[in-house]
Amino acid sequence: MNRKIEAYGVKAVQRPKIQAVKLLDLSGIYGQQIVKSETKLVLRTHKQTFKKLADM
Repeated sequence: MNRKIEAYGVKAVQRPKIQAVKLLDLSGIYGQQIVKSETKLVLRTHKQTFKKLADM
């Protein structure tokens, strides 16, 4: 990736790794709701990908 950026004359720099600071509790009713909504979003966003994988 650095070589791609440097081809345009931009100097690549190292970025710090960002650690997650929040923990999600997926147990209980609210956790189920989070999982369901995120699953629906992924299925809607990657509809064609899942269709191609199913046809393999």
